[in-house]
Amino acid sequence: MGAIKSAIGDFVVTFMWVFCASTLGVITSIIGSKFGVEGLFFELFCMAFLILVLLFVFGPIGDALGGATFNPTDLVTFYAAGVRPQSLFSASLRLPAQAAGAAFGALAIMEVIPKQYKHMVIGPSLKVDLHTGAIAEGVLTFGITFLVLLIVLRGPKNALLKNWLIAMSTVALAFAGSAYTGPAMNPAIAFGWAYVDKRHNTWEQFYVFWVCPFVGAILSASLFRVVFPPPAKQKTA
Repeated sequence: MGAIKSAIGDFVVTFMWVFCASTLGVITSIIGSKFGVEGLFFELFCMAFLILVLLFVFGPIGDALGGATFNPTDLVTFYAAGVRPQSLFSASLRLPAQAAGAAFGALAIMEVIPKQYKHMVIGPSLKVDLHTGAIAEGVLTFGITFLVLLIVLRGPKNALLKNWLIAMSTVALAFAGSAYTGPAMNPAIAFGWAYVDKRHNTWEQFYVFWVCPFVGAILSASLFRVVFPPPAKQKTA
């Protein structure tokens, strides 16, 4: 029953995250136009600030839903790092729930977004050859996974600073990967937008946006565990 509740929570949170996060580019553009500000620095800063706001909003929502998350790699990352136990049965329910939530979120935002902004609401897609894109997505997921583990488990205790560092890391790596895959660094979000574009059942989708991010996340979490081993459990007499 707990696994089913977790899957439902993941579906809800992923739906809401995709719906909201998809508008960040539009909001940034509107703010820039209103105040006459433009340029790469402004766009990156504004995106980071908006992601910070979303992290503060979604944190309590995820906690209220029993630790719900919108990224499938989070499940394997914290499991591989020895932080959060995860049963195979629970994962088998939560991963499809996240993918479904992302697909419904992408469909929903495309239905309600004003027509003049539709071209700005796009998901990750392969912009280079297959293997280059796969390597890029794996490396970027490796990077964001290690940074998130470092910030969450070894970073500052202040929640504002912690979330700001996560937001800045996300924006920086997203910018670095924009010419390769978008990037996604999140298999569920990649699937959601691929479903909208009817690309969800392709080898490209599976290889680039699912296999490589999971490999990157597991390798990153394994490295983190080597560098920062969890404390040894005390043996009871």
